[in-house]
Amino acid sequence: MITKEKLERLKRELPSPPQNALKILNVLKDPDSGAEEVEEILRYDPGLTADVLKMANSAYFGFPNRIGSVKQAVVLLGWKKISDLVMVSCMNSVMDRGVEGYDLEKGELWRHSVAVSVTSEVLAQELGIKGIDEIFTASLLHDIGKVLLGMEVKEQIKNPNLFFEGSQSFDSVEKEYLGLDHAEAGAEILSMWGLPERTINAVRFHHKPDESPYADNMLDIIHISDTLCIMLGFTAGKEGLKYHPSSNAAKRLALSQLTMEKAASYTKEKMNQLLNV
Repeated sequence: MITKEKLERLKRELPSPPQNALKILNVLKDPDSGAEEVEEILRYDPGLTADVLKMANSAYFGFPNRIGSVKQAVVLLGWKKISDLVMVSCMNSVMDRGVEGYDLEKGELWRHSVAVSVTSEVLAQELGIKGIDEIFTASLLHDIGKVLLGMEVKEQIKNPNLFFEGSQSFDSVEKEYLGLDHAEAGAEILSMWGLPERTINAVRFHHKPDESPYADNMLDIIHISDTLCIMLGFTAGKEGLKYHPSSNAAKRLALSQLTMEKAASYTKEKMNQLLNV
């Protein structure tokens, strides 16, 4: 069982997000921010600039002419999309690692997280849902609690079959043996980093949207996207097979089979393009 004191120590030991990621989060939180702030963040980080331009020039966006500068990228893609690319590049160093307790090989958690972000954005667009600018970041970070709990899972849950072959749901085993599940651990991390309450809530309840203290279409979209990406093979470890989508979440979104199929097709295409960058 993880005590409150041990949880605080684990949070302190977790690799901090790069400063530029935190700056981008502050830009996204400020309604008066925009392209100038994003350009300023990238100006003094040539490595990050190169990563962002590489992604901006990928088949994912499909521009016929090469994008040669941050300013041009902002004009063509918009400051919000450039901010998303900065977050992808920055958080890669925190999440692109193996998580042994969850049977996640290096890069597997990262691919799943990016896939959920891609799916969430296309679902929001297809459903015509506005006012959820933070959905990309919330989706990207929805499973970050696994990074925090990975070693504890390995050390405290001696029989991995409880996770992968038992009758209990994965998060209920976490809760029983550790005192919290990875969604709650993720919410603790995001709270420490100062993210918006709505983002924290979406991470905390991304497996159990019906237990959220308030209805939120962003949370419902992330929940559905997480499940869809597992079905598409962008897994988050073997435990993904134990999860089932909330029928209530799908009803609240008025989600049709056609919309799900379009989102699945789009995600597979875009992830193939991103993985080939």
